[in-house]
Amino acid sequence: MLQRSPRPILLFLAFAPVLSAAEEVTSDEEQAGLTVAVALEQVLTRVIADAEVSVVPIAIFRTGGVAESDRGIGGRGFRVADPESTPSLDAVPDIYATGVVVSDQGLVLTNHHVIRGAEKGARIFIRTPGRPLWDEMRIKASDPYGDLAILEGISPDYARRKWRPMPLGDGSALKKGQIVISLGNPFALARDGEVSAGWGIVSNLRRRLPAESNTAGGPARPTMHHLGTLIQTDAKLNLGASGGPLLNLRGEMVGLTTALSAIEGHERAAGYAVAVDAAFRRALGLLMQGREVEYGFMGIRPGELKERERAAGRRGVRVQSVVNGGPAVGHVRRMDVITHIDDQPVESLSQLLLTIGRSAAGEEVELQVTRNDRRLMIPVTLTKNRVWGETIATAGRPSWRGIRVDVPAAMRPFADVWQIPVGCVVVREVVKGSAAEKAGIRPGMHIDRVGDSRTEMVETFYRIAGGLQGAVEVEVRDLRGGPADRFEIGETP
Repeated sequence: MLQRSPRPILLFLAFAPVLSAAEEVTSDEEQAGLTVAVALEQVLTRVIADAEVSVVPIAIFRTGGVAESDRGIGGRGFRVADPESTPSLDAVPDIYATGVVVSDQGLVLTNHHVIRGAEKGARIFIRTPGRPLWDEMRIKASDPYGDLAILEGISPDYARRKWRPMPLGDGSALKKGQIVISLGNPFALARDGEVSAGWGIVSNLRRRLPAESNTAGGPARPTMHHLGTLIQTDAKLNLGASGGPLLNLRGEMVGLTTALSAIEGHERAAGYAVAVDAAFRRALGLLMQGREVEYGFMGIRPGELKERERAAGRRGVRVQSVVNGGPAVGHVRRMDVITHIDDQPVESLSQLLLTIGRSAAGEEVELQVTRNDRRLMIPVTLTKNRVWGETIATAGRPSWRGIRVDVPAAMRPFADVWQIPVGCVVVREVVKGSAAEKAGIRPGMHIDRVGDSRTEMVETFYRIAGGLQGAVEVEVRDLRGGPADRFEIGETP
């Protein structure tokens, strides 16, 4: 355990031994300062040595036919055209990043933005120290809203090798000034499996990525981290550091580093990390199972209080309108002021969106609302929110004759919507070449009925449809007010 120096100046001596001539320090004080520095050095080297065996460089190689402008950041266009080949050991990847081993079977955690698009026309590899071979990986699950993804090894013997999962700490308990250590693969320098180390302090907490200006019709804040979740550190995180661990002095991962902010041109000198907190752990547990991470949606349009109200000491967020068909209908009213969610104060619009968005779909939250100068406690059960980006879930629900359905709120437009359909499910995906595609079913259709039964819930749809034999008639609601369309779907060959 580190011993505190008897005088504050000694800590300064540990890091800046050259003092001005006006300052006199005894040899005993100099020795005490050196002792502090050596003790800290020993802690850093021990933590790095223990943790680096659980950190791997990630290399993504495009397999050809990629435009020069679409190579990815930092790549030099190495191509792996032969499906059976592996890259040469010194090959420079088209996209590079870092990953953290999180299970005894070698599951690797990284950022979703690292592997975004990698499932199409690219191959993913990792390297481990002392092993002169690339290990090919595939995406097991990904979460665009939390910016997390899990990779698993392809080789049959991969999971049987000895892996040491990274211990997790509590990123929500961090304070400004705490010393943290980063491990990563900056500029793809760790192609031999040896990741690089850095260190610094926690500069700030609950930082946010800037809103995006061009997301092809998506939201301006496509991830929860645009609402204020990130750890800021002065440990420098260059491109390639995304997906690495941010460690405390106990060797626990308290954050997953991200260089996305540097890519977007936001405070390039700063480093950021996704905090290891309750929402992180929930997402990680589901992703390791190959399942989708579902987030909550309440169905209101919130707005900030007026300046004079805030100046008078009033706090909360005003409900501007309630979305028809959403969970808040019949519970929350226009002009209500939401002051707390599950006893946590709501100070701003972003805070409300983040609190609801981080909650799980199907979870009940309790709102404290001010209505006509009365204070009310209102429970609301959340539905599933729509997430911008492609979610991957290899252990997701199987399709029925080529159809995968979801709740209407999860398929709603990102633009303002006044009405969420009720009493139906929405076609989320149609498998290419399936019986459903041949019948004319397309993503976005709203299914009211399958066979003779109504399908008001996703679970109901799969339970009823799974028991039907032969050709099945599916009724699709005409949302423009006309008669419903009917499609006959044969059995999948």
